[in-house]
Amino acid sequence: MISNQILQTTIDGLKGITRIDLCICDTEGKTLATTFSETEIDESAVLAFADSPADSQVVQGYQFFKVFDEHQLEYVLLARGGSEDVYMVGKMAAFQIQNLLVAYKERFDKDNFIKNLLLDNLLLVDIYNRAKKLHIETSVRRVVYIIETKNEKDTNALETVRSIFAGRTKDFITAVDEKNIILVREVKANETYEELEKTANVILDMLNTEAMAQVHVAFGTVVNEIKEVSRSYKEAKMALDVGKIFYSDRNVNAYSRLGIGRLIYQLPLPLCRMFIREIFDGKSPDEFDDETLTTINKFFENSLNVSETSRQLYIHRNTLVYRLDKLQKSTGLDLRVFEDAITFKIALMVVKYMKYMENSDF
Repeated sequence: MISNQILQTTIDGLKGITRIDLCICDTEGKTLATTFSETEIDESAVLAFADSPADSQVVQGYQFFKVFDEHQLEYVLLARGGSEDVYMVGKMAAFQIQNLLVAYKERFDKDNFIKNLLLDNLLLVDIYNRAKKLHIETSVRRVVYIIETKNEKDTNALETVRSIFAGRTKDFITAVDEKNIILVREVKANETYEELEKTANVILDMLNTEAMAQVHVAFGTVVNEIKEVSRSYKEAKMALDVGKIFYSDRNVNAYSRLGIGRLIYQLPLPLCRMFIREIFDGKSPDEFDDETLTTINKFFENSLNVSETSRQLYIHRNTLVYRLDKLQKSTGLDLRVFEDAITFKIALMVVKYMKYMENSDF
């Protein structure tokens, strides 16, 4: 459960303080971490000690100690030397590693609980019982962030996120698939959605600069009970997908700000195809030339203002009016009329959604 690197760092630190060499072996006598040459370690002596009833023993100038995980032998610790001081240091080292086992096991249990909570794999009664056992508060405000990385199993990005929130012991960082890092963050009573978005931008900036990772960040709404955390996770997932379809220029997307895109995302594809056929009479907006599409988008950007749109397109007002008239003849929709403009805008978004769904794995 504990990595060999952590074990090595632990005994290196203890040796630096006590100047006594230490070694950690598994129950089969294999060396996992050591501060002296592995050739000095008698594997048969380690195995014999592991099979003996003694918890500590002096063998061939080394102090041997057993490290248990809930009464199950996990490691054999060796301390070089036979003096009382070496015995004391060995006992302290064994105690330290035993505490590491407990801490890492608790972390693993919490991580497993959070994953199952996000994926709705727990009964309501199990959620509260397990949360109580793991000392996780049930009635606090939380929000779920999803950080999608470009590369699968991006450990640098995961470690960077952990370092950002290292001081926040009540936040949880995990992963439920290869590309997404999940942050379940506790939210203060007076924290606003603007502040939550600032947090998302901090994550984005840190990952871009420190981990050199291209990421997208999305987050759901704030929930008040632990049983509702999965809802915030589903909202964050939707925000991530809807952002890719309709707001590709954004790297941060909040579920609460998805607007009409959120509604379109939940429409069945047959209904979308029928709607497009009715609006464009069998045609598709993809068939419009670049000039027409640029004109349409700029007209929407400027809130249907003819004068401002023509100025930004560097064309005469009459030229813009001609283009809009031409579009009205081909589609039956006059973009200068608010209702027609809304219909056209929704139709363009529906086409985007259809293309995304047809090209995805869903």
